[in-house]
Amino acid sequence: MFNQSGSRRWTHFHSALQLAVQRSAHKWSFEDFAECFPLYVEEDKNGASATFNSISDYTEAQIFRDLDKLFKDYNVQENIDILHRIVNEAKDRKARGEQGKDIWKEDLEPRVAVCARTVPVLEAEVQRLRGSLAEVEEENRRLQAQLEESVKGTDAMNEAVLEVLQELDTAYRRWQDLPMDDFETWTVQTIESLKPTLRA
Repeated sequence: MFNQSGSRRWTHFHSALQLAVQRSAHKWSFEDFAECFPLYVEEDKNGASATFNSISDYTEAQIFRDLDKLFKDYNVQENIDILHRIVNEAKDRKARGEQGKDIWKEDLEPRVAVCARTVPVLEAEVQRLRGSLAEVEEENRRLQAQLEESVKGTDAMNEAVLEVLQELDTAYRRWQDLPMDDFETWTVQTIESLKPTLRA
């Protein structure tokens, strides 16, 4: 089932839990089973007894499987071993007469003790987030400068295209003002004059 190796605290916890599971899985007796299924027990007492034992064994095995999954999900053995080590280190310090900064005092509020541990961690996280924010802001400024340059280039290109379109519009208006009838007459005359040359 569980890993048998570990601290003494884990071994005691594991043994107590195993005993509790076994007792809970076999808490109901065969007599209780017989009260629930009297006809089945009367017809086949040996089969009923085997069924009762199978159900109890299955219940025990299922509980152990569920506990094993919970212990893996939450690292229960590792955390109990860490707790055991911390308690032993505290006992050793007390035996040597050492006074640490985090020694427990009766008048110490739990909130103050928690803050003493968590505030430095949170401050370090705030510093990390501020650094990340500064990097993101610098990247945003760089991207904004690139965007502004791109917009300037686009504006300049649009102006150049607009100038070309205006010149084309002017040229088109001038072309329409030309005497098209004279052009057609001249074109026909030129073609007629070139026909003898082309035939030769």
